[in-house]
Amino acid sequence: MTSPPQTVRTIDDLGGPAGHLEALLNTGSPQAKYAVLLCHPHPLGGGTMHNKVVYHAMKAFQSRGLPVLRFNFRGTGLSQGLHDHGHGEQDDVRAALDWLDRNLHLPILLAGFSFGAYVGLSAVCSDPRVRGAVALGLPFGAEGRSYAYDFLSTCTIPKLFVSGTNDQFGPRNQVAAGVAAAHPPAEMVWVEGADHFFTGKLDQVQSAIRNWLQARFP
Repeated sequence: MTSPPQTVRTIDDLGGPAGHLEALLNTGSPQAKYAVLLCHPHPLGGGTMHNKVVYHAMKAFQSRGLPVLRFNFRGTGLSQGLHDHGHGEQDDVRAALDWLDRNLHLPILLAGFSFGAYVGLSAVCSDPRVRGAVALGLPFGAEGRSYAYDFLSTCTIPKLFVSGTNDQFGPRNQVAAGVAAAHPPAEMVWVEGADHFFTGKLDQVQSAIRNWLQARFP
């Protein structure tokens, strides 16, 4: 499929409970049937909306003509506020959902990498505006932080999980158990030999996203 012409817009009117949130919108096709919200990894580890995995995920969604909103969590980049260890960041996700709903009037797909996957899933599973979710590098423990996913047992939207078999923050047995306990539909794609950051394997991440979109949201 040939990608439609696209532009990148700086979003100046995305505000959350902690203040202004820095954001970019990659526009999509006028015929797009979904919009995408994309969440970045942990800011204390240098994560921003410009992260390489986030960027490549954006390109995968763009290849299907979908508009993609990326934003920086509170206290990251030019976003106002202070880092809140995944709590207030869920409110940032909800603010971004509100912006997409208000401005694009489309059903929404959520995608996140690492911390962004945890925070994004935590925030959207009960939101009727969100029709599906992609979790890249689902983390279970990183630098003293731990993450639990009990809420996935009641998360009924279609879900795609993509992890590396050598992910240092999401061991294969833990990720597999978490996905098995998730409410269906929940699909798992393993990237053989990939670490948490999918080093040298980002093309396989893009392929997994595109294949899921084609199957679930053609």
